[in-house]
Order: sequence, then structure tokens, then C-alpha cells
Amino acid sequence: MLRGLAALRPPGRLTVCDLDAGRARSFAAAHAAGGPAVTARDARAAARDAGIVVLATWSRVPLLGEGDVPPGAHVTSLGADEPGKAELSAALLKSARVIVDDTRLAVTSGALGTAGLSARAAAGTFSEVLRGAAVGRTSQEEVTVYTPVGLPWQDLALAWAAYSQALAAGAGREFDFLS
Repeated sequence: MLRGLAALRPPGRLTVCDLDAGRARSFAAAHAAGGPAVTARDARAAARDAGIVVLATWSRVPLLGEGDVPPGAHVTSLGADEPGKAELSAALLKSARVIVDDTRLAVTSGALGTAGLSARAAAGTFSEVLRGAAVGRTSQEEVTVYTPVGLPWQDLALAWAAYSQALAAGAGREFDFLS
């Protein structure tokens, strides 16, 4: 995730939070990309001044609530991908512009359902935003949230695109999947 984000918008500063402080320091040092890298004691401290926040946890309790991220921040919550897992509070989800990968699954298995919210809490799907059928950010101050449940077909499509680009760049070799 960090490599993909850095390709689009190189981070000015990297703040890492992990339950294991040593692991957080190691990750921060390995992924600093030339800028400052620090660790934070908790998710709120890590998100306090961030423009982009990425959570990827197994948490069953919200780690961030309304007011824990600055105006205009974007939050990607990868961990709320099954019932009962919750990285973001219902208040944060209600106050932000929420984009999902699949609305039904976000309610039955993802962040919206865990927070007790309906499909109306989502502004749309990522696909709809890309097609212009749903609006993404509406102001510079608006907090946006992307909370996917992880659709396998999306993973396969991205993997195929990466594989094809690697082959075109001369990495690896083509496999004959039919033999």
C-alpha cells in the first residue's frame, strides 16, 4: 500500500504505529523513502497531523473516531473486512465521505455494518467514483474514507496487470498455463 501511495504522492513524512514498538521502528526505517520517519504510540497520535492514514489491523474496537484525523485527510481502512472488525468509529464514518468497494458487503461484512450504519452511509463505490457516477471529495476540508471488504476479482485484476507489466519490462518469464 505504501509503495503504491508513494508512486502517486511521495510522503513528506511517514508515521508508523504498531503494537510492537520495535516492529514499528523497523518498518519506519525501511520505508522512510528519504523523508523523516517516526513512530507513534497509538493510532490517534499517528493520524493527528496526517494527510493520508492507512489502517490494516485485526482490531475489534475503533482505533480512530471523529476528530482524530485533520480536516481534508483521507483514511483507508483495510482491516474492517469481516463482521465484528472495526478500525473506525460510527461517528467518524458518519461525518466523512465514505467510499466502499461493494455496498452490500460493506453493510453485511464490513465497516458500515459493524458500525451499525446502512448503505446510505456510503457515497458510492470506488468503481462509481472512477466512472464519474458517484462524487468523490467535495471540498478540501472534507475527510474521505475508503473501506473495502476485499473483493477477490479486484485482487486478481490488479495482479494480472502487475504481472503483464513485469513481463513487458523483461522481468520473469511467461508461463504456459495450459500445459
